[in-house]
Amino acid sequence: MSKLDQEKQVPPQPKPTPNKEQPAHPDDFYQQVLSSFEKEAYTKEEIEANQHAWQHVESPERQAAQPPVIHDFPDYFFAGFWIRLFAFTIDLILIHSVTEMTIGSVYRLQGLAIGAHPFGLYQLVSLAIYLAYFVLLTKCNHGQTIGKMIFGIRVISFEDTQLSWQTVLIRELCGRYVLQFYWLFYLGYLPTIFSKRKQHAADYFADTSVVTINLIKAFNKQAQVQQDV
Repeated sequence: MSKLDQEKQVPPQPKPTPNKEQPAHPDDFYQQVLSSFEKEAYTKEEIEANQHAWQHVESPERQAAQPPVIHDFPDYFFAGFWIRLFAFTIDLILIHSVTEMTIGSVYRLQGLAIGAHPFGLYQLVSLAIYLAYFVLLTKCNHGQTIGKMIFGIRVISFEDTQLSWQTVLIRELCGRYVLQFYWLFYLGYLPTIFSKRKQHAADYFADTSVVTINLIKAFNKQAQVQQDV
């Protein structure tokens, strides 16, 4: 048998699967979070205090009698620019729908022209609906608008366990009014891409940011598994 015939009879070997296609093990994620704390020289008690605080972020109704302040999150727990943009887009669609069903319907029934004046009645009512949507939902729904609920993210404060009215009004009333009042101010959202804690301009003033709830749930669940072992 020739060498060429021998090579033809050798079955093809399957290509090895790249490691990047294999899902990360939960223990790897858990250890990754712990290592980020160890680099900052946190004690075991401080890590456990953070885990206890994160349970409130995961489920706000589980607030303890004396909850610790939630200052410390690994960088990758913060929601990035794109997921927040998608959530914001959902919110804008809902706000536009409410506006059209309320003041928009009145204008259409009366045959009134909306006009382009920035301080016309239609524009002022639209602005009030826009700001009220973010203020009321963020405060009353534990940091989540409908868009944030869909994408599993939540506004948190670095000073308070619960979002106070002062924090919400600074972020969602004053901050959003300035950021949307003139197109140039939309650049205030860009720091979300570059900042360590994914904060836009209003977040800096309110000392807030947005976290991904599923990452917190995954860590807390794995932490419970480690404690039970």
